[in-house]
Amino acid sequence: MDKKILDSFQKQLSEKRNDILREAERTLTELNEQGGNIPDPNDRASAESGRNFELRIRQRERKLLAKIDEALQRIDDNEFGECESCGEQIGAKRLAARPVTSLCIECKTAQESREKSQGK
Repeated sequence: MDKKILDSFQKQLSEKRNDILREAERTLTELNEQGGNIPDPNDRASAESGRNFELRIRQRERKLLAKIDEALQRIDDNEFGECESCGEQIGAKRLAARPVTSLCIECKTAQESREKSQGK
């Protein structure tokens, strides 16, 4: 893959990584600043629901962060853009849409079909 394109993906992935880390820090700060003593049960339930929602988002972002780190490592190892299953090049449109992907569209489709047939 062209170095200029790799640099672009590396920059994009690094920026997304930094955004996720900033948001996680912001969430942690907000959770620490919020008082735990909310006398009104409705307000307390609303606050708890908001915290749970925020934590679910952060959990999903934590998983994405791991995928970003793996993609950055593939760039460093000169393996970015190669399907880890079949070894073929991953299409440019697929990488542009999902730069953390490690499977070409054919292998990803096959994986999803296997998972669906296994009931996962």
